[in-house]
Amino acid sequence: MKIGYARISTKDQSLAMQVEALKEVGCEQIHEEIASGAKTARPVLDEIIKNIRENDTLVIWKLDRLGKNLSHLIQLATTLMNKKIGLISLNDPIDTSTAQGRMIFGIFASLAEFERELINERTEAGLKYARG
Repeated sequence: MKIGYARISTKDQSLAMQVEALKEVGCEQIHEEIASGAKTARPVLDEIIKNIRENDTLVIWKLDRLGKNLSHLIQLATTLMNKKIGLISLNDPIDTSTAQGRMIFGIFASLAEFERELINERTEAGLKYARG
């Protein structure tokens, strides 16, 4: 089953474009949420992840609608893949139900890990420099 998730950050925005795109690709359920992109607390998304079943596919309009940042996005996508749930982003080259999509996602995950390691190295270098 295709399950759609649409999110906007404020009530001043509209979900209509996302919802219409999710309907066009055949989502049987569409869940809507208003939640700031800066927060990881997303009750509607949490409920979807809790109840989604193996072999279902979560469909989103764009990756930035799903995750707060790259590491949060990777955490969510990894959770879905571990539950054998596909993830399709309509406006990004991501479809984890295919080998190619999983490879692309793996590249993103590797880049995120590299970014975290660089931040740690810079932090350590800065502290070392500050200590003299």
